[in-house]
Amino acid sequence: MRTESFLNIFSLFIVLLSICGFTYLSGNNSTPAAIYPPIHQMLFDPNNISTYIFDSGIFNQDLRFSNHPGFQWPKGSGKYAIYTSGFSLAAYIDSMLREAMASYSGEWAPGYITDSAGVPVARTDFRFKLYKVSRSDNAINNPDWLNWGLMVPYGAPFNDVDHNGIYNPVIDTPGVRNASQTIFGCLTDGFLWSHSSGEGFGGGTLPLYAEMHLTAWGYNTGQLQDVQFLKWEVINKSNKQWNRTYFSVYSDNDLGFSNDDYNGCDTIRQLGYTYNGDNEDDPNQPYSYGINPPAVGMVLLESPVNKSVNPPKRLGMSSLIYIKNTSTPGPPCESDPNGETVGAYNFMRGLKKDLTPWVIPYTNPPRTTKYCYSGDPENLTGWTEFGGSVQNCGGVLTGNTIPVNPVGQRRIMLSSGEENFTISPGERQVFVIAQLIARGTTNVNSVTKLKLLTDFVRNFYNSVIGVKGISSNIPAGFILYQNYPNPFNPSTTIKFEIPSGVKSDKSKVKIVIYDVLGREVEVLLNEKLSPGTFEVDWDASNNPSGVYFYVFSANGFTNTKKMVVLK
Repeated sequence: MRTESFLNIFSLFIVLLSICGFTYLSGNNSTPAAIYPPIHQMLFDPNNISTYIFDSGIFNQDLRFSNHPGFQWPKGSGKYAIYTSGFSLAAYIDSMLREAMASYSGEWAPGYITDSAGVPVARTDFRFKLYKVSRSDNAINNPDWLNWGLMVPYGAPFNDVDHNGIYNPVIDTPGVRNASQTIFGCLTDGFLWSHSSGEGFGGGTLPLYAEMHLTAWGYNTGQLQDVQFLKWEVINKSNKQWNRTYFSVYSDNDLGFSNDDYNGCDTIRQLGYTYNGDNEDDPNQPYSYGINPPAVGMVLLESPVNKSVNPPKRLGMSSLIYIKNTSTPGPPCESDPNGETVGAYNFMRGLKKDLTPWVIPYTNPPRTTKYCYSGDPENLTGWTEFGGSVQNCGGVLTGNTIPVNPVGQRRIMLSSGEENFTISPGERQVFVIAQLIARGTTNVNSVTKLKLLTDFVRNFYNSVIGVKGISSNIPAGFILYQNYPNPFNPSTTIKFEIPSGVKSDKSKVKIVIYDVLGREVEVLLNEKLSPGTFEVDWDASNNPSGVYFYVFSANGFTNTKKMVVLK
């Protein structure tokens, strides 16, 4: 009791400090260069993967050393699969391209956007930093655990133990439920000083005035030991509409020795990946994986919803393209767009940086695509790097076709967006990926193993809170369906639909099971869910035969249906 009282008083003290406006950084764009805050990195090692998360929007790099990769697998092995990655956002505001890019240094910074007499202004104070909690932490041994409540208003996840929809310190548990480790940060691109043409991937524009809530989490059990999850919730905090909007993850995948890699993608799985060009990663080079090297990739698990079309639609992976290092052979229009604002944006759109489309080789007439190397490298079906490429630039669809691509350094860019995708002021959008790695019996069998792991991860993500997303279509209204089967023994499925248009773009959905006397049997679901169609299972193995009722409530909508357990 004494400990809880102390924690509550301390938390209140922290909140009062924030209300009083104590800051460590000026909240305007005229901050002198001498007090620009340094980039901070935080170790993220919830399982077999050890890497770093940054408060500038990048991840998978290690800035403790010069020119050093950060994605280490297996943890402690000294072998690395990714040099750096980052989350990027680009859109047009009043016909002007604006970007918040992240690849090698990042254009995000800790803070938030507030409205000042109709003008968006970036602010920050001591609350805004990266927070990390592990499953074994508590309010005594981890200050981030203690102060997690400061970030809950900005989207920091927690396990609502008492099911009241409110974060209660000490009672509720910080972090993603059941995750071995969670990192959270509230970032913004609103500081003009954070925008630089030297970022590495475009950059240097005026701010979008986006507020971004980053969550990274992982598990240390089973197949999930080789997987990490990252979620970006993006809010348009400007007073202008974003037009022609694209979200992207740029990743410089250096799989062991970096100069012998190939790329590929799976459009059905929404997966982009890198694998070794032959079956031996050069053992004489740094970080080498040797014989039978693994494959590493990123899968899109949740994409933005275009609400500007009727009906609204989930965008999915709109492109997966390849970007080459300047030292790797190939057309110049496929190389890194260092300081090239428009070139970077064109890559995000699924084109080469000079607007040239990608062409699948040996097609007549030439067939263009926004999904590079979408074939299967183990079965040698479809287009892979083993089947060469068309070396075209300048907007033409023809060029020198090489039969087999030379190996080299590779980058991938996974994007979600389209030309009519607009985001209104105040609108929220969500982008979720998993980065994962797998090792098979050969370099190409590793790709097959990676795809199988992707299937497992997607199924896990869709059911991680007991809910399975079964459709990407956006419903017109709340609907609760009759459970099936009914009667049942011992389990049944409850299906429901959530529309778009709610204020937070997420609905707090609650499903409670009652017996015939009105006594609460189980809180089956109490979570915030994005628009879509879902199913949740109820296992009545521990309940007697009889009549039960399930009550569905969300955003003022309530519906009740009857079901029968028959044993």
